[in-house]
Amino acid sequence: MKKKIVIVIALILVLMTGCTKTMVGEDKKRIENTTTGQALTSNIICRPETESLYNQYLANEKYMEIKLEDLPKCSEMSIYENKSYNGLWVAIFVRPLAWLIIQLGKVMGPYGYGISVMLVGLMIRIVLLPFTIKTTKQQKNMQKIQPEMQKIEAKYSGRTDQESMMMKSQETMALYQKYKVNPLSSCLITFIQMPLFFAFLEAINRVPAIFENDFLVYQLGTTPLYGITNGNYWYILLIVLILLFTFLTFKNSMSSMSGNSEQQKQTKYMMMFMVVFIGIASVQLPSAIALYWIVTNAFAVVQTFIMKKVGK
Repeated sequence: MKKKIVIVIALILVLMTGCTKTMVGEDKKRIENTTTGQALTSNIICRPETESLYNQYLANEKYMEIKLEDLPKCSEMSIYENKSYNGLWVAIFVRPLAWLIIQLGKVMGPYGYGISVMLVGLMIRIVLLPFTIKTTKQQKNMQKIQPEMQKIEAKYSGRTDQESMMMKSQETMALYQKYKVNPLSSCLITFIQMPLFFAFLEAINRVPAIFENDFLVYQLGTTPLYGITNGNYWYILLIVLILLFTFLTFKNSMSSMSGNSEQQKQTKYMMMFMVVFIGIASVQLPSAIALYWIVTNAFAVVQTFIMKKVGK
């Protein structure tokens, strides 16, 4: 119970500090970048370096939470900066991630920041590889114990008294211990990856050096919706790739899950819903996030294929 309380408090502290805030004018409308259509962020963590974007921020400085002159240039941003609005979320996740993307981007040459976003995404996947392998082993063990789990379910079918439920729980836990299965371990990767994904989104929105750069035909701060409506139909390819690799990732996850036919059917519907939901959401996310999502999910698909071959 104490551990749960600590986790809840930590999540509250993270969520209450350092989130992206859109710049809103006196007319209560958001102020947009005239080049990319992206809503300007009022709590950026470093100073824009292109003249046009700098001038846009300077003209709307009164709507910012901090003066431009008090911010370092993005290329000179340190991994730690003691500013009042940063909070735990920025200090632990956003700033270190943004700093790493910038440092790699500076040495990558043309399209450096786009390449950097993808490389950092791959680096995170590689760091998480031991957890992924552990999760995959747990899923295989869960498949192995399904026949015995079904026997326990049949044994206590229709018995709802407290003693029977307790005995069922004890037998189930004994089975988990026998096969070294932790039912919660399958959620481990998700809990680790979600903060990193949102940290990526925060870094893109709050570090002008990232969102004011290009990668091939894509502007990193522009959303596919804005790009398509302004005649750049290459953004359709981003949406297609997001849908494809998201579907393949979920399909691989589903194939390793255990359960009866009804559970498999429900999981399939949930998977399709999530694919459609992510596809719709991707239309409104910056292109840099799309690149991160495509590369990391493509890596996950290849990783799963290799692990299945090795397992066989």
